Amino acid sequence: MKNRFSRIGFILAAAGSAVGLGNIWKFPYITGEYGGGAFVLVYLLAIMFIGLTVFLAEAVIGQNAQANVATSFIETSKSKNENWKIAGFMIATGLILLSFYSVVLGWILSYVFSSFGTLPADAKTAGAAFDTLITKDLATQLLYHTLIAGTVIFIVLKGIKDGIEKINLILMPFLGIILIGLLMYAISLDSFSKAVSFMFVADWSKINSDALLAALGQAFFTLSLGVGTILTYSASLPKEANFVKSSIMVALVDTGIALIAGLIIFSFLFEAGAPSAAGPGLVFISLPVIFSGWGLLGKIIAISFFVALVFAGITSAVSMIEPSLMFFIERFKMTRKKATLLCGSVFYLLGIVALLSMSTTYGSSLTFFGKNAFDLMDFASSSVMMPTAAIVICLFLGYFVDKTMLQEKFTKHTSVLFFNVWYFLIRYVVPIAITILFLNQLGLI
Repeated sequence: MKNRFSRIGFILAAAGSAVGLGNIWKFPYITGEYGGGAFVLVYLLAIMFIGLTVFLAEAVIGQNAQANVATSFIETSKSKNENWKIAGFMIATGLILLSFYSVVLGWILSYVFSSFGTLPADAKTAGAAFDTLITKDLATQLLYHTLIAGTVIFIVLKGIKDGIEKINLILMPFLGIILIGLLMYAISLDSFSKAVSFMFVADWSKINSDALLAALGQAFFTLSLGVGTILTYSASLPKEANFVKSSIMVALVDTGIALIAGLIIFSFLFEAGAPSAAGPGLVFISLPVIFSGWGLLGKIIAISFFVALVFAGITSAVSMIEPSLMFFIERFKMTRKKATLLCGSVFYLLGIVALLSMSTTYGSSLTFFGKNAFDLMDFASSSVMMPTAAIVICLFLGYFVDKTMLQEKFTKHTSVLFFNVWYFLIRYVVPIAITILFLNQLGLI
């Protein structure tokens, strides 16, 4: 069927959804802030027991029902209860995420082009340039946000097979080639052994409750969970496809790229004598300064690095809009074109609000509850809506879906022991872990 993923197409698309700015930007700077190796080990355990558990949960719901998010919950529930259509709320999360994600991708795209020119020679200059971009240069932000949004809309208009699968078949291998090239260069540096030691030798004195929660949050959000993407992609898998093996492959690819990005970035930082805890300004301030000191080679590496970020971001961006498209196409009988233009217009306009809210001119007018619109969208989607969706998914499968049906789905592809461990995690461990993360992010614990 034209709107079905092939198995490799699903793996690349789901991996593309998972692999984004969280792997190449956020994971390294959080690892740096929490001291390296011990944090990485906790993160890997969280991926294995929390992230993969919820990933498999979305995958089994989607593949079972072969429908949009709301209908999938209804069809998978024991009693086919129509009230489960409320789970469709998670499609809004993807659109909100995509709104400000497109703006950030626009910043990165602007850095691709600016890297052809003169890179900043010191942190003060780099910081001032970035601050000017996000607070004053509205025309540049609007231009690149429009280019990113237009690219996403163009890709998803083509559909699952000719759009999303095809772009992932192109961009994911290119992303891999760029990262391998950067890794090869990092290996040639004297600082590479220090980067390996920093990332894989545990210093447990650096681990506290904040680090544990940060690792759990990163593991959860890096796999694109709680926005309906994995559920929607899995709905386009053939019924007989091995969703367990595919899910594990995606988790391995996602985690592998995060670790490679960490090795690359820490090698660069240590080679330049820069601190490991560079913080959120790592990509836009610290690295451009380091690249500047390496002359022409630094310019080539800068361009390659920012292009890799754009590729990773685009594959994530197209996944964020697909759940809402399938929802409107199936439940409101819209054509794909109408659904794409509707959802595309929503995230594009919200993105404009987000970028205006950070400007010195419009910031005060677009600040609500003490947060500008950009930060409010980030907080609402990442700290409230995504954890809520994940808790709903866990409770749904643990208590409102026939266990025998789930066991049959799993044991076609894996052992009864694997299913029993997954079922125990989905009923008891994961909901509690995510609830703790949720309450912490709300500042309640």
